[in-house]
Amino acid sequence: MQTTTKRDLCEKIVRKTDNSQLLVKETIQLFLDKVVQELSQGNRIELRDFGVFEVKKRAGRKARNPRTGEEAFVPAKNVVVFKVGKLMKEKVNNNTTTNTEQTDNNNDNQNQE
Repeated sequence: MQTTTKRDLCEKIVRKTDNSQLLVKETIQLFLDKVVQELSQGNRIELRDFGVFEVKKRAGRKARNPRTGEEAFVPAKNVVVFKVGKLMKEKVNNNTTTNTEQTDNNNDNQNQE
């Protein structure tokens, strides 16, 4: 598994669209800034087939320091949650199944030699 960075995404979009790297980078950054702004205002962001971002309130709770056993209070806070959309879920599951099958087949072939 590889990590894809914002820069990697920019380069792929530049190659596909023939737009300048600066324009693509600024567009992606503007999109990300707007997502953060909307979430910070408590708004929900729904991107069809991709997923939904929303802010949920996590209640305060008692916790325990595992080293010392000391009890501590963790205050309530807002957290961003993401629910995967149907199309993304299908593509990720199909891709994972395909990759797993390929890996299994490669391992079987190596074991036979």
